[in-house]
Amino acid sequence: MILSLAWKNIWRNKPRSLIVVFAVAVGLFGGLFSSAIFIGMVDQRLSDAIRNEVSNLQIHHPGFLSNREIADTIPGAQNVLRQLRKDPRIKAVSERIKIIAMASTASGGAGVKINGVRPENEMKVTALQMKIADTSGSWFTSGRKNTIVVGQKLAEKLKLKLRSRVILSFQSVNGDIVYGAFRVEGIYKTYNTSFDETNVFVRNDDLAALAGLQSQQFHEILVSLYNDNTTDQVVDSVRNTFPHLETMGWKELMPDLGLMAEYTNAWLYIILVIILLALSFGIINTMMMAVLERTREIGMLRAVGMSGKKVFLMIMSETTFLSLTGTLAGIIITVPVVHYFQLHGLNVLMFAKGFEDIGFAAMIYPRLDADSYAGLIALVMLAALLSSVGPSRRALRLRPVEAIRTL
Repeated sequence: MILSLAWKNIWRNKPRSLIVVFAVAVGLFGGLFSSAIFIGMVDQRLSDAIRNEVSNLQIHHPGFLSNREIADTIPGAQNVLRQLRKDPRIKAVSERIKIIAMASTASGGAGVKINGVRPENEMKVTALQMKIADTSGSWFTSGRKNTIVVGQKLAEKLKLKLRSRVILSFQSVNGDIVYGAFRVEGIYKTYNTSFDETNVFVRNDDLAALAGLQSQQFHEILVSLYNDNTTDQVVDSVRNTFPHLETMGWKELMPDLGLMAEYTNAWLYIILVIILLALSFGIINTMMMAVLERTREIGMLRAVGMSGKKVFLMIMSETTFLSLTGTLAGIIITVPVVHYFQLHGLNVLMFAKGFEDIGFAAMIYPRLDADSYAGLIALVMLAALLSSVGPSRRALRLRPVEAIRTL
């Protein structure tokens, strides 16, 4: 009876209730959709970073990442590779030589990271070969020696085109400065312009010959997994198997992305809490007005025997129903909109340059899971209960005799 009466009461003044429902729905839609965009951006950035830049995890000689010494190669690299390929959770592995160098052309120079790769293995671990347009060359398919694949940003900076000549200079394992002339075979473009500007790729054998390294010496092993969610488990397993090596997952290799991933859901709830706090003031004001308008009615209900507990429950139910109606309306609006853009993408090409400067794509695919909507309903219930305290206490303070005399 109390619940039925509460539901009828909120529609006694339809315009006012509809305004509150509309405000709640629009506010929550704005919060949910903006959160879905942010979650989609983070998901895509993580996917791009894992697929194109660092893979799921990497293995190095201890101290290599700190000092970048060319002599710090992985001891027993072939044995490590064999052991890794036996793990059913591992999709593929790829070995690299990593050297800091200077890339020079007639138009200028730039500091770069040379990645000496085995092209056939690299294709199984990263998707860089997919980032080369049809008109921008290929991923080491020419068969020529001393070819190089560069990022578009670096190509623009050094005015490089296909077949352009670039000189790489660096310190060999013997401490001598060596120079190597390479021809541009491909130009790739990812969504991370800083990565494109600093990373170049050459054949492992070509780089090893210049650096004075043996063909079986590597600085880095990249590991790609079938399931990204098993990264932490595989990292622990590899560390136990090879305690003399440094094994790091993508969260450690790119701590900014790891932090962003961990706080994605927290960001959603922070936005929703702020929005609900703002909406709560409107709901409290509406319910206060409803109580004041019904002072005489509440007094009569108390006079004929309705307990204060039931009055409190009635006002609380009205507040909850009003809030939940607005919430359901907001969810009904949000779900199809998020689903549509999750399938077709949200194009923000006008901001493409700015997004790519910080590593994000200009096509965003918003995402919200069921847990987000469940969490929203729980927050709304909590906000409704808190918002109902003031109006309910106001109703309880009414004295039946004085309330009945109110005009």
